[in-house]
Amino acid sequence: MQRHLLASAAFLALTAGAAAADYTLHVIHINDLHSRIEAINGFDSTCSAEEAAENACFGGVARVATKINELRDALRADGQNVIVLDAGDQYQGSLMYTTYKGDAEIEFMEKIGFDAMAVGNHEFDDGPEGLLKLVDGVSFPVISGNIDVSRSNILAGKVENHVVLEVGGEKIGLISALATDTVDTSSPGPEVIFTDEIESLQADVAALEAEGVTKIIALNHVGYGKDQVIAAAVPGIDAVVGGHSHTYLSKTDPDRAGAYPTWVSQEDGTLVPVVQAYAYSKYVGHLELTFDDAGKLIYADGNTILLDASVTPDPEIEARVKELAGPIEELKTRVVAETVEAIDGAREACRAVECPMGNLVAEAMLDRVKDQGITIAIANGGGLRASIDAGEVTMGEVLSVLPFQNTLSTFQVTGDVVIAALENGVGQVEEGAGRFPQVAGLKYTFDPAAPAGARVSDVQVMVGGDAWAPIDPAATYGLVSNNYVRGGGDGYRMFVDAANAYDFGPDLADVTADYLAANAPYTPFTDGRITRK
Repeated sequence: MQRHLLASAAFLALTAGAAAADYTLHVIHINDLHSRIEAINGFDSTCSAEEAAENACFGGVARVATKINELRDALRADGQNVIVLDAGDQYQGSLMYTTYKGDAEIEFMEKIGFDAMAVGNHEFDDGPEGLLKLVDGVSFPVISGNIDVSRSNILAGKVENHVVLEVGGEKIGLISALATDTVDTSSPGPEVIFTDEIESLQADVAALEAEGVTKIIALNHVGYGKDQVIAAAVPGIDAVVGGHSHTYLSKTDPDRAGAYPTWVSQEDGTLVPVVQAYAYSKYVGHLELTFDDAGKLIYADGNTILLDASVTPDPEIEARVKELAGPIEELKTRVVAETVEAIDGAREACRAVECPMGNLVAEAMLDRVKDQGITIAIANGGGLRASIDAGEVTMGEVLSVLPFQNTLSTFQVTGDVVIAALENGVGQVEEGAGRFPQVAGLKYTFDPAAPAGARVSDVQVMVGGDAWAPIDPAATYGLVSNNYVRGGGDGYRMFVDAANAYDFGPDLADVTADYLAANAPYTPFTDGRITRK
């Protein structure tokens, strides 16, 4: 592995081994597994038997276990120091979670043997009780420094701000922050109080340094962009291992979203490496850090490792996965429709522009309730979790796209509230936020360069089923969304007090499957309903 010397403004390749007093730590890490217990295909959905036969599968916990064990065992046999970290969001994203509600994730994390995990926002998807189940179910610390759980009769005393690991005779401090918009993206409840990520991390660094800990890693679930801000703003952090944004970093791949590691300079010229390993069990990250005898980071390097068919799944874990999959196999494999082309539900598209999966889901929602006086549908892009490949569509694929068991919600609001909702939806587009509004029965234009809250223009509604007209801010419109958005999720608080709200419609996955079946073979499309300037 190539090694790099850290200087005040750059790093230079080392040509000699580390000095005897230096200390090297290998950090093996994953993030955002999102219940991809089974192997996935190229669309991040559960891999089919046919795809497996063609060696077209990636990841799954059995491959994650193989690669982590392979790396850890080889490094330890060589006398190296190793820790294994998870940057959050084990929960939510497949039938394994909706069926077993965390039991599968907990079982396999224990079998793999992590040293610590950050709390992710989706660990709160079943409320504080869901996080409690995880914390009580694993033998390693689950940490988050910027959430105060002391008021919760469920979580008080269960989640530590930071942890110190003893590795090879040295103390490694782990601190953590969770995205503060978790109150919008999940269900932590009112008794979990969030504080500023940077202020929290600064306080935890100070606490560790007061204990004599000089090697400190931030294990965050805030996203790649925020991680870089944190790396620049918090002296004392030696490295950042992150998650939340599902960012693919690589040392070598030209299709990467950024370099592995990504180097961030602090005000005094100190360089801090930031890493992340995509999502959905597809990659394992391997970061190498070397410190001098004063605890100063002097070089770092590494890469993400693709878990493709060349990685043999751990046989014991693979057998257990098949056992757990048995009861849900019939539902997963039931063919519900056919699609002419692949339906793109990629995160990068559906959180930034009009996307084919967004149109499918929004049209399916609107079609189901159009006879109830509903004319507008809004689907949050973050609720779309996978793409669907061409050909037969199984219920398992639909549930991979829509795993949250959200129900259809209908309600009435005025046009000005619709406009405010769209402004909220595009207000964090530069961050890839899940609130981005995919729509039906509605057209709008937005300018991401304009200030948040003033980005939306030219909002039009369908009139009479075949004509577009400017939205009337004073008129009342019937809307359909999902119960999460209607309840204020993803920042849509303007819908909380909507008139005539009914949140108990059919499951959104069932609605979408029915719509696909009724329109089979389905042809994916975009038609310009969302214009990005």
